[in-house]
Amino acid sequence: MLSLRFRIAAWVMAHRKFTWAVFTLITLGFAAGIPQVQLKTIFSDLLPKDDPYVKVYKDHPNFGNPLTVTIVVKRKNGDIYNAETLNKVWNLTRDIDLSPGVDHDQILSIATEKARYAEATPFGIDVRPLMEDHVPATAEEIQEFKGRVDKSPGARTFLISNDATATLINATFIESRLDYGVAFKYVHDLVKKAHDKDHDIYLAGQPVLTGWVYQYNSQTNWIFAVTLGMLVLALVLYMRNVVGVVTPIFTSAVAAIWGFGFVGWLKSPIEPLLMIVPLLLVARTFSHCVQFTERYYEIYWHVKDRVKAAEITMGVMMAPSVLGIFTDIVGIFLIAVAPIPAMERFALFCGFWCIWLIPTGVVLISLQLAALPAPRNVADLIGHGKVTKFQTGFQGLLRFLASLSFGKRARVTTIFMAVIAVVAVITALQIRIGNPVEGSNLLWDDSEFNESVRQINRLFPGVNTLEIVFEGKDQKNPRRLMQQADTIMTMQKIQALIERGDHPPRATLSFGDYLMEGNRLFSGGDTRWMPLDPTNMAVNAAVASVLMGSSPKAYSNVIDFELQNGTVSLWYKDNKQDTVDSALEQAKKAIAVVGADHKDFLIRLGTGTIALQQAMNDVVHRFHWVIIGLLNIVILIGCSLAYRSIVAGLILLIPVNMANFILNASMHMIGIGLDINSLLVAAIGVGVGIDYGIYLLSRICEEYHAHDHDWGRTITASLTTTGKAIMFTASIMFVGILPWYFLSGLKFMADMGLLLVLTMLINMILALVALPLLVYLVKPKFVARKDLLVGEGVDLSQFTSADSDMQSGKSV
Repeated sequence: MLSLRFRIAAWVMAHRKFTWAVFTLITLGFAAGIPQVQLKTIFSDLLPKDDPYVKVYKDHPNFGNPLTVTIVVKRKNGDIYNAETLNKVWNLTRDIDLSPGVDHDQILSIATEKARYAEATPFGIDVRPLMEDHVPATAEEIQEFKGRVDKSPGARTFLISNDATATLINATFIESRLDYGVAFKYVHDLVKKAHDKDHDIYLAGQPVLTGWVYQYNSQTNWIFAVTLGMLVLALVLYMRNVVGVVTPIFTSAVAAIWGFGFVGWLKSPIEPLLMIVPLLLVARTFSHCVQFTERYYEIYWHVKDRVKAAEITMGVMMAPSVLGIFTDIVGIFLIAVAPIPAMERFALFCGFWCIWLIPTGVVLISLQLAALPAPRNVADLIGHGKVTKFQTGFQGLLRFLASLSFGKRARVTTIFMAVIAVVAVITALQIRIGNPVEGSNLLWDDSEFNESVRQINRLFPGVNTLEIVFEGKDQKNPRRLMQQADTIMTMQKIQALIERGDHPPRATLSFGDYLMEGNRLFSGGDTRWMPLDPTNMAVNAAVASVLMGSSPKAYSNVIDFELQNGTVSLWYKDNKQDTVDSALEQAKKAIAVVGADHKDFLIRLGTGTIALQQAMNDVVHRFHWVIIGLLNIVILIGCSLAYRSIVAGLILLIPVNMANFILNASMHMIGIGLDINSLLVAAIGVGVGIDYGIYLLSRICEEYHAHDHDWGRTITASLTTTGKAIMFTASIMFVGILPWYFLSGLKFMADMGLLLVLTMLINMILALVALPLLVYLVKPKFVARKDLLVGEGVDLSQFTSADSDMQSGKSV
C-alpha cells in the first residue's frame, strides 16, 4: 500500500495538464501584482515600536530629528570670510529650501533668518539675521558680517568651525513627504555643482545615508545578474543536461513572481536594504532543486521512464523537502518577533516566498522533470558511467569525510569537534552589540558619506546628538513652561552635570543658553549678568528679550512653538558604541540627580541619533537569543514529529547551533558587530544548516536498511550520494554569493555576502562531519524504523514502466 505522498505524486502525474493549468493561472495572477511592488524606506518603521527612546522621538520629532541633512562648505585656502564662499553658502541655503519634502521652517545656516545676532542699543535690544537680506560683498560688509558672528555665540559654536574655514547648512525633512531617492539626487546634485577648486563640500545625515542605499540598490540588479550567471554556469558545468539547468531557473523564477506579486497585491512596501534576502531565497531555491534532481537522476537510472521517475522522486522527496523548506519559513517568520515594522513586513514578504517554495519546489519541479527531455548523462552523474579524475577525487574526499565519523577515527573527530565547540562558544560570547565604526557600517570606510561624517565631526560638534526632552505634563492645555524658572534652571543643572562628567559631550545647548545671552544684553551687555536669576520674573524678562522681534520658530531646535516643551541637546564626537554607551550613562546619572518627575513637567531620555541607535541595539540585545531559542524549539518539535523521535531533533540542532556560535566567533574576530542585520543572517543560517542535516539524516535512515544496519557503510553511502548534493549546493551558493563582497558599493551587502558564505561553508562541513558523527555515537533507534515521515525508501517493484530495462525490486 503506497503512502499518502506517493498517492499525491501519482495523482499529479496523472493530471499533469490540469496541474500545469493551475500553476499557470496562479502565476499570471501573482504577476499582475508585480507592477504595484514598492521599494521604499519608511524611517520610523525601521525603529522598534515599543522602545521608550522611539516613543520620545515620535512624541517630539523636531528635537534632534534624524531626518536632517548637513552640508558643510569648507574653504581649502583661507577662511569663509570672502564674497565667493559666502555667496556659495547663500545659494546652497536657498537651493536646498527647494528640495522636495524639506521642512521650510527647519533650515539653518549663517544665511538664514534663524541665525541671528543681538546687541544692546540705547533703544533696547536689537536682534537681526547675520546676513540680513543680502550677501556681504565688499571688504567693509564682510568685516561687519564677521563682527556680527562674534556677537552670536550659537553661530560661533554650531555654524562656523573653530578655525573659521568651514560653515554648515542643516535642512530637516518631513517624513510623510520624503522620497529618499528624489531628495538625495536633488541635494547630491547641488553638492556636486557647488564643489570647485577652492571648496570641499561634505554631505551627511540619515536621509543622505538612505539615499546612498537607494543609489547602490540599482547596483543590486547587475550583482543579481552576476550571481544568477555564476549559479547557472555552475549548473551547466556540473549537470551538463537540460533538466539540471532549466528546473532550478524556472522554479526560482516562478517562486520569485509569486513572492513579489504577493506583496504587490498587499501593497506592502519592501525595505530596499533587505533586497539582498530575495537573492538568497533564489539561491536557496537552486539548492532545493539540486537536491531534488540529484535524487531524480538516481531513480531515473533504474526506471528509465522520465514521468515515472518524476512521480517516484516527488513521493520520495516530498517529506524531506517540505521539512527543509519549513525550517526556512520558521527562520524568516520568527524575525517578526522583533517589534520593528519594516522587519515584520520583511518577514511577511520573504516568509510567504518560502511558503511558495513548497508547491513550486515539490510539485512544479516534478512537472518539469516529467516534461523535459530525459537526461542522457545520468550514468556519469551517479557514478555508473565514465569516471573522470575530478569525480574520483570528489568521491575520495567524501569517503574520507565519512571515515572521520565512524570507527577509530570517530574518537579523534569527537575530541576535535568538542574543542572547536568550546572555543567557538567562548569567543562568540565576546561579540559586541552595536556600531563599531565612525559613521555608518552600511557603507565602506572610505565612502563619500563616511568621509563627510568624519570631516563634520572634526570641524564641528558633530552630527550625533542625544536629546533630553522636557515635556509639559498637560499637553492638552499647554503652558509656557519654557518661561518658568524651574524648567530653565533644571535644564542648566543637567547641562552642568553632564559637562563635568567623565565623558563630556563636545557641546550642549538648551533654551537656557539663549536666555543667558538675552539676560546679558538686557542688563547692558556685561558678561557678569549672563547667569539667570532663578525667579520667574527674571526668566520672563530674558525670554522677552530673546523673542523680541522674533518667533519661537527661530528656536524650534530647542523649544516648540507654544513654549510647552524643550530639549537639552548634547553633541558627541562619533556614534561608536562606546560613545553611545557612555553618553547614555552620563545622561541617566544627571537625570537621576535632578529627578525625572517635576510638578509641571517630565524629563524624558531621549531622542536624537545616539538614543535611536541604542534603541536598535536594545532590540538585538532583547531578541537575539529569543529568536534563536524559539527557532530551536519549533524546529525541534517539527523534526521530532517527522522522525518520530526527539533524539532526531537534537541530532539535527546540535551541528546547526554549533555553526551559529562559530559564525558569531568569526564575526567577532573580523570586527563585525552584532546588529539587526547579523541577527537576520543567524536566523536564516539556522534554516539553511538544518536543511543540509535533514537531507542527510533522511538518507542515512534509508541507507541503514539497505546496508544491513552497518553504520560505517550507511554513513559512507549517505555521504557519497546526498552528501555529494549537499557539497555541490553549498559550493554553487558559495560561488554565487561570494562576488557580492567584491562587487557591492554597500559594505552591508558585502558583509551579508561574507556572513552567508561563512554560514553555508560552516553548516556544510558540520552537516557532513558532525551530524554523521553524532548518529554514529548515539546510534539512535529511530533510524531503524520504517514508519518515518521522512527517510522512506521505495521498492520500485510497486511501480510499472513501459521500459523493459526497468530493474524491478531495486530499492532507492
